[in-house]
Amino acid sequence: MSYKQLTRIQRYQIYALLKTGQNQATVAKVLNVHRSTISRELRRNKGQRGYRPAQADSIAIKRHYKHRPKITRADWTIVEAKLREDLSPEQISNWVKEHNNIEISHEWIYQYVWQDKRCNGMLYKHLRRRKKYRKRSGSHDNRGKIPNRVGIEERPEIVERRERIGDWEADTIIGKGMKGAMVTLVDRKSRFLRIGLVARRTKEAVADTIISLLAGLPVHTITCDNGKEFADHEKIALALDAQVYFAHPYASWERGTNENTNGLIRQYFTKDMYFDNLSISDVMFVENRLNLRPRKCLSFAQPMVILNNHCCT
Repeated sequence: MSYKQLTRIQRYQIYALLKTGQNQATVAKVLNVHRSTISRELRRNKGQRGYRPAQADSIAIKRHYKHRPKITRADWTIVEAKLREDLSPEQISNWVKEHNNIEISHEWIYQYVWQDKRCNGMLYKHLRRRKKYRKRSGSHDNRGKIPNRVGIEERPEIVERRERIGDWEADTIIGKGMKGAMVTLVDRKSRFLRIGLVARRTKEAVADTIISLLAGLPVHTITCDNGKEFADHEKIALALDAQVYFAHPYASWERGTNENTNGLIRQYFTKDMYFDNLSISDVMFVENRLNLRPRKCLSFAQPMVILNNHCCT
């Protein structure tokens, strides 16, 4: 691994890990970066009061902008055109580099979009994620502690390699006005999806729904985020004879398969929809639609076909 630019979320994670007494080598391993990345981050972006993530991010951005190549109005016109084609900032960054030899990071594109929104522009409507990550500087995570939580660092390495069916990622999606929610489960290898409705996002309802959705399917592990709705993880593990693990706080990329799939689901169940009016048939329609969609990451195979072939062998 080589040195690479850290993100704002990673800087908050560094801060949290250091606060718990972790050394730089452990922090680097958790973030999957070289230890020199952490060493250089702490050396270059530390203030008079020590390392603080918001300040570190500001220092890094100012340094980066000072030395960045000039981006012309014509370059931004190309970016805007690609945004209107509903490409993600990351896809656009790669596309303009390959086709136009323009060096522009996806984070610059996000900042451009938010600036456009502040000026009453509509570019943000083409993003799958239409709001910024919430600001965490000077605040605390109030989601509470999950009893007997097992961290993702203890998860078997085979899960990361996507070599078998039965390693799931779990999350919940909330309806407008907190009315109704969905439990989403995605198999890491096949990308097979299960969706379940819950009237309230309680730990009991979520646990029962996960057990019901995965009953009869191969289940080795389930990886969740740190929401309190997953606090009944021991009940889930016992019922499904599986191990339940939790990603690090603010590390959504550790459940990237599930996060990406939730983005696909949101194209059908948008953030302005109340979920309490949805039926099981509504959810099954979307579940089947996505499970039968050829996926590029699967060499254009269908998740349902992959799972069926596995279960029939």
